[in-house]
Amino acid sequence: MQIDRDVVPDYPLSWQARALTSLMWGTLKPASTVLMRHPLALVCAARLGELGRLVTVPQPEHVTIEPAEFSACGGEWVHGRPGLDEGKVVLYFHGGGYFSCSPRTHRSITWRLSVAARRPVLALDYRQGPVHKLADSLTDALDAYDCLLGRGHAPENVILAGDSAGGHLTLATLLALRDRKLPMPGAAICLSPWADLTDIPRHANRWQDPMLPAGRVRWLARRWTSGLDPSDPLVSPVLGDFTGLPPLMIVTGSTEVLRDEARRVAERARQAGVPVRYEEWNRMPHVFPILADVLPEARLAFRHMAYFLRAVAARRASRGDIAAA
Repeated sequence: MQIDRDVVPDYPLSWQARALTSLMWGTLKPASTVLMRHPLALVCAARLGELGRLVTVPQPEHVTIEPAEFSACGGEWVHGRPGLDEGKVVLYFHGGGYFSCSPRTHRSITWRLSVAARRPVLALDYRQGPVHKLADSLTDALDAYDCLLGRGHAPENVILAGDSAGGHLTLATLLALRDRKLPMPGAAICLSPWADLTDIPRHANRWQDPMLPAGRVRWLARRWTSGLDPSDPLVSPVLGDFTGLPPLMIVTGSTEVLRDEARRVAERARQAGVPVRYEEWNRMPHVFPILADVLPEARLAFRHMAYFLRAVAARRASRGDIAAA
């Protein structure tokens, strides 16, 4: 697989995708349009998320999940199958707009990513709003990465990954590590990353996105950037200098309101010499890999992630041979 390229997978749109996007149009999008208009909505959503942690979600028998503890937050170790390479790890940051969701809500991603990467996944339960700030989430991400290195994981054997707000945290973590001159992970995967928190109107896909209202994304960005400089790359990673970052894979849907900022991340990273595999899936909703239990396209996306990681490993191996010569 060639790493540095744009890809538009040409799989035929499944009937499941057609049905699900229609359902989202009639439920999720209207609900978020109505509810995401007051700070109280964030508090209520966060409390509902806390209740969600008590719900047990059935997993396949071959998946094992164990709690993990860190200095400022918790998390869970996810093994997608037996026989994984324990010397390697994926550090995963879940999405949820920085105010909802948890490692538990994203297990349909993390166990499959564990299988695709052939290594365990550490899903981080980082601090979120409205109680905590963006800087707290970033601190937790950096602490978790440092903890993995302290436990003996080589930086090149660590992969960072995340979706939506977790994709934002993935990019911010990479930029912070580079700025602090700390060792970089081997690669990163961003699923539908939220990368631009400046106060910009989003016109592209404003009416096509079946899930996210563009105006509510802008409202949420204003909430999290209050008192901050939105043009700071750690706040809006799309504005950052990506020099020195590891290979990136960016996966997005063609009708997402966040699609253009994902494209801009890919473009800026390439301008800085970073190999980027940018995949834009036809008519897929926001963070569609989380729907792998019902969407064939979502299951195929994990196959693409596996190909990408193998290509990164082959690239590193060939470069090692060249250096040795």
